[in-house]
Amino acid sequence: MKLSQIFRSKTGNRHMQFKMGIISSMLFIASLLLLPLLGNKYHLHIAILSMIYIYPALGLNLIFGYTGMLSLAQGAFFGVGAYTTALLAIHYGWPFWLTFVSSGVFCAVISLLLAIPALRLRSYSFVMCTLGLVVIGEAVSKNWVSLTRGDMGISGVPRPVLSLWGPGFVVSQVVHYYYFVLMFAILGVFLFYWVVSSPAGRCMRAIRDEETLAESQGVYVWAYKLNIFALSAIYAGLGGSIYVLYMTIVSPLIFQMYHTLLFLIIVFAGGAGTVGGVVLGAFLFVAIPETLRITPDLRMIIYGLLFIFLAFRMPNGLGPFLVRIGESFFSSQPKR
Repeated sequence: MKLSQIFRSKTGNRHMQFKMGIISSMLFIASLLLLPLLGNKYHLHIAILSMIYIYPALGLNLIFGYTGMLSLAQGAFFGVGAYTTALLAIHYGWPFWLTFVSSGVFCAVISLLLAIPALRLRSYSFVMCTLGLVVIGEAVSKNWVSLTRGDMGISGVPRPVLSLWGPGFVVSQVVHYYYFVLMFAILGVFLFYWVVSSPAGRCMRAIRDEETLAESQGVYVWAYKLNIFALSAIYAGLGGSIYVLYMTIVSPLIFQMYHTLLFLIIVFAGGAGTVGGVVLGAFLFVAIPETLRITPDLRMIIYGLLFIFLAFRMPNGLGPFLVRIGESFFSSQPKR
């Protein structure tokens, strides 16, 4: 009797979480679709950047939140994806779709070259190795002037053209970019959820929770880590591609630690190992610094105090906290 009660309780919790996820996702997507009618161009700009940063943040969440490996290379892959799109579009005239896909593929190749030796390292050594890629990326972008134009950067990246046949539609206005990026953000989140909900996702969580036990049960740990590292790099590279298509300029500043730290903040404060928490974190932790610009002297102090508050009150991030609130709300509703 007790076992059946436990089973029903777990099944009910999963059903409740699924119901909460569907309702919150529909409301969130509906609010994003209506944002251009309610906000101005500045609000749309912040929303566009937030949706772009969802991609590298999801990649970091995949490798850390679901597999348990802390990588600082997302900022490097983000920059590599941006430079790849800019160079292919300007020097070779490649269309949007080819540059977009090529950025992800090129980042995957680089990630595999790094991961083959790096995944044999443990803990802090692996973290330092991935950080080294960010340093290399910044050095190359600054010093390979004949290719990257150094500190001057690459400007005039062509606007994306959406076309199946004929001249196509040029994405030029802010509202156009908003729906363009929103389309890719929804697709990226859907694919991420599909991966982590698959049997491969269960193997990833097993590696995160107890690597030795997972390997003893037949999980090929090294191969999973290699593939996940490459997939996380693809996410970051695709995010960098969309970023440069929106900004139309890229420089070595993209390799600075700002982006790496921002991705870490989004994942840790949003909720590592969750989907909705990271998506919400991308919007919050891009919008909050912009909102605090009204108090430039106290901006970073308030921002830092916010993280201290989150560390004490929500150590697992916003995602699990909101799930608990939702569960208490739905459980308090009268049953029919």
